[in-house]
Amino acid sequence: MDSLRQEKVQKFEEFVDRRLKPDLVRAIAERDKVFAQQKIFLDLRKNLENLEKNSVTSLRTLVNLGSEVYMQAEVPDTQRIFVDIGLGFHVEFTWSEALKFISLREEKLESSRVASLVIFLSQGGGFFFLNCTLQATRGVYPLNCINQSPD
Repeated sequence: MDSLRQEKVQKFEEFVDRRLKPDLVRAIAERDKVFAQQKIFLDLRKNLENLEKNSVTSLRTLVNLGSEVYMQAEVPDTQRIFVDIGLGFHVEFTWSEALKFISLREEKLESSRVASLVIFLSQGGGFFFLNCTLQATRGVYPLNCINQSPD
């Protein structure tokens, strides 16, 4: 009977290592990607609001030319900006149009974040449950597991 238990434990461990851990890593990466996009749009919103608040009509900035090489640039008219809308496309917006677009993108990113959080929690929960089950089959009952020792 002990060899049957060992075989089942080994199958559980293989399942955790081959299926759950990679799925959990992918879910975490997806969540981090959504957080990064949300930060970009939040920063853009703040910058636009500051430009509007301070009535900035021209400015000097640094432009990334690629490979982290920057060049100074002067923007003579800040009333229109180009926003990356994805797939390498940029759209010219007025400040108010850009703020509306940012609001729509933030709503979409929030729904993506919630969906990725649900996936992350469901996969993390499965990982947690199997880890507790594996520990219990070895006679070890960690404090963070729901089911404690049958004593």
